[in-house]
Order: sequence, then C-alpha cells, then structure tokens
Amino acid sequence: MTAAAPTIVATCGGLNPGTWTDAVYGPLLLHAIELADVTGRRPRVAHLNTAGGDQRSIEGTELEAARQAGVEASHVRFFPHPNVENLREHILTRDVIWVSGGSLVNLLAVWRAHGLDAILREAWERGVVLAGGSAGALCWHSGGTTSSYGPGLDAVADGLGFLPGSLGVHYDSDPNRRPVHEAAVASGALPPGFAVDEGVGLVYAGTGLVEAVTERAGQYAWRIEADGDGGDRGDVDRADAGDSGSPTARSVIETRLTPRLLPPVPSLPAPQSLPAPQSLPAPQSLPAPQSLPAPQSPLHPTDRPTFEEA
Repeated sequence: MTAAAPTIVATCGGLNPGTWTDAVYGPLLLHAIELADVTGRRPRVAHLNTAGGDQRSIEGTELEAARQAGVEASHVRFFPHPNVENLREHILTRDVIWVSGGSLVNLLAVWRAHGLDAILREAWERGVVLAGGSAGALCWHSGGTTSSYGPGLDAVADGLGFLPGSLGVHYDSDPNRRPVHEAAVASGALPPGFAVDEGVGLVYAGTGLVEAVTERAGQYAWRIEADGDGGDRGDVDRADAGDSGSPTARSVIETRLTPRLLPPVPSLPAPQSLPAPQSLPAPQSLPAPQSLPAPQSPLHPTDRPTFEEA
C-alpha cells in the first residue's frame, strides 16, 4: 500500500533516545510510517543520511531502532559512490523515505548530481511518503534558512520545491533562527511559509498543509507571512524584521498553530532478570582412608626355607 495522496512529513524530529537500546523510532517517524498505510508485511523505510555525509557510525543505531519498530530498513548512500545498483527501483519500492539532518546545501548538490531529485518527485507522486528532520524537512520546500555555510545562518531559495513556500526549523531551540528566517521572508529573499519548534512536524497532502503534529506538549508550528503594510491581523503576532527606521522595512506576521499531540512510543519491555541460581548442596565429607597394614619385614637369609635334593 501507499499513501492515499502524495504525502510529505517535515519535522524537527526522528529518532529518540531509547531506554535500554541506543535509540527508537520517535512518534514523528512512526506517524510517517502510519501514513504509508502498509498492511500484511513490514513497512519498508529507506534512510538517507546524505546531509550528514553518509556516516556509517549511525547506521547500526538506525537499523536497531527499525528492528524494534518492526520495520524493514535500508540505507541509500552516495559516498564514496552509490551503494544501490538501481537507485530508482530501490526508492520506488520503499514505503517511506526518511532524510536525516545536516547540510541542506550539500544534500541538494549531491542529490541533483545523481538525479535523485527527479526520482524522489516520481516516488512522491506515486504515494511513497517523503519525510525527514531538519535539513530533511527543509529540502522539500522552495527554500529555508540553514547553517550549511557556517557559522551563521543563510537563506537558501533553491530547495526541491515539491512544496511551495519556505520552512524554518529549530525555531525554539536556536535563538538566531527566528530573526534570520523572518528577515528573509520580510525582504522577499524567501517566500512565506511555515516554521516548527523541536519535536513538531507538518503533514502535507499534495502541496497543502493538512495538520501540524507534535511529540511534545507545549511546542508549536508557525505560519510566517510578510506584512508589507503592517496591517493588524488580530489573533496573530507581528514581528519587526530589519531596520524599523528604513522606508522599505517590513514586518512579519506569525500565526501560531497548535499541533495535535501524537501518542508516545510504546515502551519496550525490559529484559527479564534471570532467576538466581540455586545453592548447591555442600559436598559430603569422604570417609577417612583406612590405614594399610604395615608391610611384612623381608625374610632374613637364615630364615629362608631349605630344600633337600631328591
């Protein structure tokens, strides 16, 4: 089965710390799998860690988390070269593509060099759920703000463009994200769009937002729009962007969206303790060995019997 409509889940989430395993699939990742509507077999999830340089060290953790979730997981790598012989076939036969965070700029360059951008669009149109966190959420949009060039933040306006509009991530955890992103929207460097706090995801059907979801209470999504005339929007917040004394200064309208709280990840049973070994009975004492009779003295030559000759 595939999703009922082309579906994208753009998040600030993914794997969460485990209790007695290193990590587990978090509620946002599990929700993306749920939207794929797989029945009768294990869901197939392809992990793409291109933005992080395809580090092998994380793959074991992801595979263990997938096993715990009952998922058939694979990895698509591009360093030093693609590890999948038929990239299109592999992508089109997955139920969910999960893209991890890192460098948005590097991700886009590598994907385009290998033609993955076109393959992903085809997969999306066929009902494969596209999802990811951080750079793995930004990439589906027209653009967003990223630290790809480091150490500051920059607006990148050449995303894949499956979704119109921009996205801002880590809105509550990085104090620099909000002002930089809103300034980019206010100036027209980025189109209007959305932003998400940590643990929040946006679910799109086609190119329209269906709902915002979260794995943490008290977190929000935000609709970000430029407000060139500074008009009053009533139930929303206005934030100044840029120099308020400039005749071209514009403000940004933030509309707070309250996401639906997803159910927590079911706790895995802790391994049962082995029963304490039973005490072995104390060994019985062996009877003391009996003393052997003292050896008889050897015969003295004079004591030897004599024999008469016949």
